[in-house]
Amino acid sequence: MTLAGAPARRTPLSPAWRRIGTAARDPRLALVCLVYTVLQLLLAAPGRSLAWDESIYFSQVDPRAPAAFFSAPRSRGVTLLGAPVALFTSDPLAIRVFLAVLSGLALFGAFAVWRRLVGGGTAALAALLFGTLWVSVEYGAQMMPNLWVAFGAVAAAGFLLLAVREGPRGRYLLGLALSVGWPALVRAPDGVWLALPLLAAVTLVPSWRSVRPAAAIVLGLAAGLAEWVAEAYARFGGIGQRLSDSSAIEGGMGLSWNVGNALRSADGPLLCRPCAVGYPPALDTAWWLALPVLAAAGLVVARRTGRTATAMLPVACAVALSVPYLFLIPYAAPRFLLPAYALLALPVAGLVTRGARAVRLRPTGWRLTAAALACVVLAGHWQIQERLLHRQIASARRTVDQYQALADAVRRVGVEPPCLLAGDTQPIAYDARCASSVSSNPRTDASEASGADVLRAARRESVAVLVGPGSPAPSYAPGWRRRPLTGSPLVTGWAVYVPRGR
Repeated sequence: MTLAGAPARRTPLSPAWRRIGTAARDPRLALVCLVYTVLQLLLAAPGRSLAWDESIYFSQVDPRAPAAFFSAPRSRGVTLLGAPVALFTSDPLAIRVFLAVLSGLALFGAFAVWRRLVGGGTAALAALLFGTLWVSVEYGAQMMPNLWVAFGAVAAAGFLLLAVREGPRGRYLLGLALSVGWPALVRAPDGVWLALPLLAAVTLVPSWRSVRPAAAIVLGLAAGLAEWVAEAYARFGGIGQRLSDSSAIEGGMGLSWNVGNALRSADGPLLCRPCAVGYPPALDTAWWLALPVLAAAGLVVARRTGRTATAMLPVACAVALSVPYLFLIPYAAPRFLLPAYALLALPVAGLVTRGARAVRLRPTGWRLTAAALACVVLAGHWQIQERLLHRQIASARRTVDQYQALADAVRRVGVEPPCLLAGDTQPIAYDARCASSVSSNPRTDASEASGADVLRAARRESVAVLVGPGSPAPSYAPGWRRRPLTGSPLVTGWAVYVPRGR
């Protein structure tokens, strides 16, 4: 009402803004992200201590344990994920719950950007397709970089499209810079690979050429890489030397046909190095083989409906982020391609929603049959993903349970902080609250303690050398006493060597 009592006139919203408002109120994406979080809390989070790489990352911010050696390929941004929890506790369950909730929120934030571009239903479906992959659920509650690169990549592509479609508004440019900077912070090389297609887009597409989006990409990348570059000079002798050390650890970066290894690891193992396993059953990897085909079909449909950009840019970013893992390294892990899966989910979701719309508009017999068949295939896909997830979780739990059992057994023989657990021991040493290295060799990934360093450390702290079943005594400590580990079937045959008198 006006002051005069007459009804106030409202300016009618444009159709575009009405669609945006409707998308913002659409609860489907929020429900998908809630399901994603609940799946992690029920299946992936309980009963799992930190895995090998996670113990390295979390030890950097955990005041209750020595920081593990941090090798050249790693980026410090991952440690920030666990820093809030480390202020209060080192409990693995607390870490898992926190990361499960955080990754659910990140899934929402990444795909919410796309509701303005493709609609709420398509964005929610893309998040559902990505969030129900076994590897997405498996890594949602873990301190590993690849999933977080995926979230940043999805958001970055969306913010760039918004900036060139609706104008380079401040919030879009800020979102673009942050979305490029975050992947660079958690996985420096991936940040560069993500920035390349984004910069190419604002350079090569005439209608997208603009200084402000390009500047946002460059500034975001620079901010994300700043810590990595500073550490390169402080610890490794410069950027070139750090890259060289990283290449040595990765097994030699260079042209390498790694597609076969990626396929072998699509259903596990979590690390295929060396990748000597056979190819998995066809049903287990059908989704992996179908994904690029469906994404290409989604690109064709998007082109026919005048939405080429909303499919082309995610595909270009997915291809760029896949290059190092498919063609430059000689080993594979399922998590390496998580950014590509997230980005390709967008054109695939567009294809599905376009098909569903066609069925609603003209429900002919063959269209209804095709729709029913698609539903059956999708249900089968989810059943396979569930089976793979349970298998991988069981395998991972067996591994981390052995780490914890070994750490408990080491403590039972009297190895207490401050202590050094020598050998190939990183996650076991972390669980025992011991150091796992003395000196840093930048061309290794773990820099395990051995030799004279261990003997010197034994003069000032509790030291033990961990050996597995059938392994010989450490040659550098011939007079040390063997103490078999007990207390669990998981430690049968394991032993530690400790100095005489202990």
